[in-house]
Amino acid sequence: MDLVPVIDLQAGRVVRAVRGERATYRPLVTPLAEGCEPVAVARALLERAASRRLYVADLDAIVEGRPQREAIDALLSALPGIELWLDAGFAGPQAAALARWPARVTPVFGSESLRVDALPREAILSLDRRGEALLDPAGWWREPDRWPTTVIVMSLDAVGAGAGPDLATLADVRRRAPTGTRLVGAGGVRDEADLAAAAAAGAEAWLVASALHAQALDRRANAARA
Repeated sequence: MDLVPVIDLQAGRVVRAVRGERATYRPLVTPLAEGCEPVAVARALLERAASRRLYVADLDAIVEGRPQREAIDALLSALPGIELWLDAGFAGPQAAALARWPARVTPVFGSESLRVDALPREAILSLDRRGEALLDPAGWWREPDRWPTTVIVMSLDAVGAGAGPDLATLADVRRRAPTGTRLVGAGGVRDEADLAAAAAAGAEAWLVASALHAQALDRRANAARA
């Protein structure tokens, strides 16, 4: 199971995401880094997860349509060789292209923001939900034939909640997904046991933040032995 560490950016700082309730997010406090400066936090998470990929949620762009370009540029400059998966509230491929991010940035198209009915097969789609509500104005949850090859299953109410991953939703998406679809889970993983259960439900990777900050997950030793 691959781990993809996550940082949520708000006003140039890393904030702690809890249950997708963005109005209540506060600056991150973590034993892994001093303060909530994005580069320091990202570097610590990448090391602990033994990952070369970082998921960035640009909350200013998602909520207010104001991309944090300086923060993204700083991450790219300070973390050479790292691929960024960037969710910046893209309404469609054209909006992502207009952002003019470097080749090391892979746009993530969240269903809560999408306003188009087609994506390239190589795109990353995030199927977003909060509780029983599907955040999906363009109907992506209902049309698996339209899904690209990589799909994130984002259960926002599980994020930072410490209650475990939403395996029922993940398993349902796995049953409906076309053959060859790579599923990435998001929200709720607490430890290696949760990751094993997520793999059994069909996930090939998981977006993680809280369990890394809590030091309940550490892939550095595994990476050293590989």
